[in-house]
Amino acid sequence: MKPPKRLQSLIEEGLIDTVVRQLMSGKEAMVYVVRCGDDTRCAKIYKEADQRSFRQAVDYTENRKVKNTRQARAMAKGTRFGRQAAEAAWQSAEVDALYRLAAAGVRVPTPHNFCDGVLLMELVTDEHGDAAPRLNDVEFTPEQARLHHATLLTEVVRMLCAGVVHGDLSEFNVLLAADGPVIIDLPQAVDAAGNNHASRMLLRDVANLRGFFGRFAPDLLATAYGHEIWDLYQRGVLRPDTVLTGRFAHQLGPVDMRAVMGEIDDARAEEAARRLRMQAL
Repeated sequence: MKPPKRLQSLIEEGLIDTVVRQLMSGKEAMVYVVRCGDDTRCAKIYKEADQRSFRQAVDYTENRKVKNTRQARAMAKGTRFGRQAAEAAWQSAEVDALYRLAAAGVRVPTPHNFCDGVLLMELVTDEHGDAAPRLNDVEFTPEQARLHHATLLTEVVRMLCAGVVHGDLSEFNVLLAADGPVIIDLPQAVDAAGNNHASRMLLRDVANLRGFFGRFAPDLLATAYGHEIWDLYQRGVLRPDTVLTGRFAHQLGPVDMRAVMGEIDDARAEEAARRLRMQAL
């Protein structure tokens, strides 16, 4: 196929030999299957800020580090240079998260290069060598649902132990590879210790997994893994090999209504986004 303009510079640099086909178009990027020598990989082209439909970006970029104070000041003022710096920080966030999580043993695609707003990474495949499907496109038995749910909870714990919360984890950004689920789409990943919204995002990520797999194994709907995981993390006792129970006793006390309303608004917005994605399929 004719190479997209955004991939032309990578072809000229010899990072890509040929573009095979478009794999998908999402709310934040377009992904192509490409050939790099003897390897088949993915090329993820990030959309410009005004073309992305990802919501509440300010929550995700809170306390993100930038290269220097000049960039930070420009980003705060919203100047043209600041907007460019913010866009570069948004794009490089996934690259940083992928390297960080891969080093921690989390099941994510292996990154290979990042150039001109394009991320080259591993093509996740199924047992036939084809591009792996998203969880949303697969039906599961109750046993399979429980197995994959447990696997992904382990990955969520590993991510948190590495200081990262995905922030948008759902059946739409997990691929089912030949050897199990692989987590993708990380430009919105947040620092667990440095972002005030991290706990809410972690709870929502885990709730999304519970809701999806609970369609196939209803017993999962009664679990409280998100609160258990965050409580263990806050107390400094969460480890990658921590055995979870799915049970959590909430402490009685004053109710943070702002946090509650925030979760309700997030749930409504997530459901609206899910419906839009389903209509687009």
